[in-house]
Amino acid sequence: MTNILEEAKSLQNSIVKDRRYIHQNAELGMDLPVTTAYVIERLKSMGYEPEVITNSAVVALAGGKKEGKTILLRADMDALPIVEENGLEFKSITKNMHACGHDTHAAMLLGAAQILKNHEDEIEGTVKLMFQPAEEQLSGAKAMVEAGVLENPKVDAAIMIHIFSGMPVPAGTLIIPNPGYFTSSGDMFHIDIKGKGGHGAMPQDCVDPLNVMAHIHTALQEVIAREIAPSNTAVITIGQMHGGNASNIIPDTAFIEGSIRAFSSNDREFMKTRVVEIAKGVASTFRAEATVEYRIKCPSVYNDPELYKKVVEINNQLLGEDNTLGFEKAFPGGKMTGSEDFGYVSEKVPSVMMALGGGSPEQGFPYPQHHPKVDFSEDVFYIGSAVYANTAIEWLKMS
Repeated sequence: MTNILEEAKSLQNSIVKDRRYIHQNAELGMDLPVTTAYVIERLKSMGYEPEVITNSAVVALAGGKKEGKTILLRADMDALPIVEENGLEFKSITKNMHACGHDTHAAMLLGAAQILKNHEDEIEGTVKLMFQPAEEQLSGAKAMVEAGVLENPKVDAAIMIHIFSGMPVPAGTLIIPNPGYFTSSGDMFHIDIKGKGGHGAMPQDCVDPLNVMAHIHTALQEVIAREIAPSNTAVITIGQMHGGNASNIIPDTAFIEGSIRAFSSNDREFMKTRVVEIAKGVASTFRAEATVEYRIKCPSVYNDPELYKKVVEINNQLLGEDNTLGFEKAFPGGKMTGSEDFGYVSEKVPSVMMALGGGSPEQGFPYPQHHPKVDFSEDVFYIGSAVYANTAIEWLKMS
């Protein structure tokens, strides 16, 4: 195992090179032509036969020479519609930015792919590599599951790593969250409001959808304040409110988009119901109409207790107990209110989501994910590659 860590370290320059190329060519959603082509080329150069199973989604297999189970290693590849504000020599040349570290995830999994290929004869089973698009839209994992990523061969366990920056955790520290639900569910809603437009000087002849929109926004905040138990963690966020295009015109329509996040399935379903009731009820009060559509429904990531025990044991041996932490050291309460579409995988097979410290404020990395100036310590990328490869090899031996 120590040898794998050293082997990964010897690949550090290659991992960094991969990361920088993907970072510079940041792409969005399910349409990642440059990124996908690059990943495929790199995998083929190692001796893999990668397959595209749905838009920009790449799968490759390592091992399979010995009978055994199958473990899936997942990395996402998509970026965010953010204009980068860093002065890096490999700064994005698109109008998008890898501000969540997905470029590092893909590069670390490519590093792991090389290690696994080097040890292919020793793998007691099969390792499936999952390079995923559209995590930021919470839809890529679902598309890959529907396209059969968990079949042929059937996946018995799955792991992923997410890098973090700007947290009080030293770079290179592996964070393994406790068993149970770790990320919140993510339900994205769209509310269309239908009023009656007209002249701004004659509001009595109109039904103002902007007024309705404002009241719906205010009313939705009361769900968290007065209808969810204070001991529970839940969030309703309004991210978009649009309507009208002139100061003296009352428009016909307006719309709101937002998200619901929860750890309790009861709270999740309650809030989804209340969004519909509030939108329709408020609209009706003001003589308008409202329709609600849930466009994304992403489940929570569930860290399987049995797989968790093995992952902790394996990585304590690889990195030492001083270099592995529970997530409560980084996030109060040990849970993350953000959503992660790896939940679509964890609801199907035993899974564990891990995190890698990518630099703390004290180390010169003050910015968090989704910030236009976020960056990560390149010095630790090899650790992610080693964790991916070693966890797969050792878990298959245990199984």
